[in-house]
Amino acid sequence: MRKQPKYVAFSTQKGGVGKSTFTVIVASMLHYMKGYNVAVIDCDFPQHSIKGLRKRDIDQVVNNDYFNKLAFEQFAALNKKSYPIVDSSPEQAIATANGLVESDNMEFDVIFFDLPGTVNSRGVIDSLSAMDYVFVPIIADQLVLESGLRFANILSDNIVVKHGNRLKELYLFWNMVNGREKTELYDVYETVIRELGLSLMQTLIPNSVRYKKEVSNDRKNVFRSTLFPPDKTLLKGSNLEELVEEICQIIKL
Repeated sequence: MRKQPKYVAFSTQKGGVGKSTFTVIVASMLHYMKGYNVAVIDCDFPQHSIKGLRKRDIDQVVNNDYFNKLAFEQFAALNKKSYPIVDSSPEQAIATANGLVESDNMEFDVIFFDLPGTVNSRGVIDSLSAMDYVFVPIIADQLVLESGLRFANILSDNIVVKHGNRLKELYLFWNMVNGREKTELYDVYETVIRELGLSLMQTLIPNSVRYKKEVSNDRKNVFRSTLFPPDKTLLKGSNLEELVEEICQIIKL
């Protein structure tokens, strides 16, 4: 009998907060740096942005000698293939993941789900209720934060506390933090988060343009890729290694 992987989602109902970017980066760090086997179910219809990123990654590797050599050396050292990315609808997300677990030769430790940013769809709610863990990126903007807290509160009240759902825990974490902004304003927000009974991670992710650095002909330092982990020089100061370690502790990898 095959082992059951952890089902994990970075999710929020507000766009531009980083859920797809964190899905890619954390999946790549776990798969290519930490030795775990992961997969991604891309349910973010209609753009399927992670599946699109994999296509761009492959095109660059095929057409660029540097990245072609880098990919060959990486996969020879790891002795395993790149993690699968399967597109799906939110309604079929769990069935798609279960089918992948049964059919793929790889035994997965974690399957990440990239879901649309809305709780109005029945398929999204059903899929979120079937997660083991949900991580919600939030930023210190009043409108975005209020949206994120409403989203987290709905999930916590209607899914986490109900028996029969798979979802064990939900965690918020600060993203796009400007070091000069980590002041009393954050203390006020964190007081509200605690009063709502929501869990907040310790790791803070600073604001940075490095998240846009994909595989490209004009650069050799890659940060966001489905075929490579983030470049070690770009990881410095990103707090992503700390985030991944905290996630691993929470989901008990």
